[in-house]
Amino acid sequence: MKSRYLLGNEAIAHGCLEASVGFVTGYPGTPSSEIIDTLRRYNERWYHIEWSVNEKVALEEALAAAWCGLSSLVTMKHVGLNVAADPLMTAAYTGVHGGFVILCADDPFAHSSQNEQDSRRYAAFAKIPCLDPGSVQEAHDLVKEAFLVSEEFSLPVMFRPTTRICHSKSDVVLELPSPSTRTSEFNRDPTQYVVIPAHTRQLHKKLNEKQKKIARWLVERGYNRFELRATGEKKKAVISGGISTAYVQEVIGDTLSHAIITAYPIDEAWLAHFVAGHDEVFVVEELEPVIEEIVRQVADSTTIIYGKKTGHVPYEGELTSARVASLLQGAGFEAKTFPSVAQTLALPNRPPILCAGCPHRAAMFSMKSVFKNAIFPSDIGCYTLGIQLGAVDTTICMGASITVASGISLSGEKRDVVCTIGDGTFLHTGVQGLLNAVYNGANIVVVILDNRVTAMTGHQPNPLTGLTATDDVSPRVSLEEICRGCGASFVETVSPNDMAQFRAVLQEAKARSGVRVIIAKQACVISEKQARIKRPTYTISKEHCIGCKVCVKFGCPAIEVAVGGLCTITSLCSGCGLCMQICPSAAIRREGKE
Repeated sequence: MKSRYLLGNEAIAHGCLEASVGFVTGYPGTPSSEIIDTLRRYNERWYHIEWSVNEKVALEEALAAAWCGLSSLVTMKHVGLNVAADPLMTAAYTGVHGGFVILCADDPFAHSSQNEQDSRRYAAFAKIPCLDPGSVQEAHDLVKEAFLVSEEFSLPVMFRPTTRICHSKSDVVLELPSPSTRTSEFNRDPTQYVVIPAHTRQLHKKLNEKQKKIARWLVERGYNRFELRATGEKKKAVISGGISTAYVQEVIGDTLSHAIITAYPIDEAWLAHFVAGHDEVFVVEELEPVIEEIVRQVADSTTIIYGKKTGHVPYEGELTSARVASLLQGAGFEAKTFPSVAQTLALPNRPPILCAGCPHRAAMFSMKSVFKNAIFPSDIGCYTLGIQLGAVDTTICMGASITVASGISLSGEKRDVVCTIGDGTFLHTGVQGLLNAVYNGANIVVVILDNRVTAMTGHQPNPLTGLTATDDVSPRVSLEEICRGCGASFVETVSPNDMAQFRAVLQEAKARSGVRVIIAKQACVISEKQARIKRPTYTISKEHCIGCKVCVKFGCPAIEVAVGGLCTITSLCSGCGLCMQICPSAAIRREGKE
């Protein structure tokens, strides 16, 4: 054994190596992306690994590998599980032959997500076990256990780390990786794998019969445990799950009993026994009251339960040790006091913005100038930050920009509707939206922002990149052919960095009707290949600058207002030259050229 200082996702990846994982799929999504990024860089890969085009595809492939007897892992973030929900529900019916772990990273406080959904609800809905780690070390250890639980009950198992686990660092005790020696073989059994109604009814019954056995087994294995320490006239206890357990352990003393929930389903008889020994119970968990609801079901009328339903614990956001201490004290529970850190300096608001030189900025700036009064549905990706340019009116979920645009158009809205979607997002779930828009006669402009990579989640490859997750060369997909194959008659590809030509294509699209597709093709400015390119530098001539601040309104972080009201270009400049194209007084010059 050895100890290494690791990111939570790296620790989880090492746990999978130690568990002899044989098949890995996933779709990049913060906070889960580094798991596959770590596994794909491992030198002695004995397993198949890939970035799939979306979470549904990823889950179905990994499920099939688990049917063939391999230990399989699929990774995604919480909103990705929505995309994969269809096969998830049926996978619980069919069961698996090898271990199958569905790693779904939740994001309390929505650090990088459109909602704060709690995936424990999905596990309960699907009736599959769910393991919920409370520390980086436990995440490493527990993901190995997840494969064992899956094989013990022949069921998929959800593994649910949260952002605070995935993106924290800690010393982690590791074991040696264990290469898989399993061979893949699919054994035909239509009654198990063909879910026609006659088979489904029997499979559902078997799934229900497993639930109590699973709950009891999780207690026997020590996943769910408690310490009886309550003293005093009124016996008090705290029940916690996930990362909240780490906070509780930091703040409570020896006068409170503590029950730790690490796995679901919870054995109700075990929980009832613990609750019955206390007069007051405080339940600490992030997001949904999953544990609290079960506590209230098993408690008798004499036990007072504190939690989300009594207003003592918030439904939203993340908890901290200091916050948990305050919440406990508010209900009369003894807890250590954490000093609050006073903010002595009023910091300016710094909303997230597109990078200096980002081609999306040029595309959206041009869109606004040509379609002045349009409606601009958008999608999930870097370009969502185009809200700062006034070019993002809606964002719901992956692939929804085209369908929302189509719905607005077909509802009778008279204004132009111009939607934006990234290349990776288009391949994820945008193609069907385009097909539907053409099929049903929508009148929209679709701008596919093709920056040649899945940028926002860490520059993972996609079918347009020409490389797989393991850097093997693969055929590049043609966006133009896909769009024409969906029936779009107007399909043009142009670089948004050539703003005059890009605006001309926008004007041509504006003059037409139907579904018009413009592919704004320009590589991400901070991608590895682009970062190696030596770029020119630009300055603003004080003699020619008229202080109109058009360049500042462009939103590039490399342009600032200097002393005296004139503008200046800082060292953040990436050399794209877009500011020179929009300056009305020709005050921006490329250095070394007149």
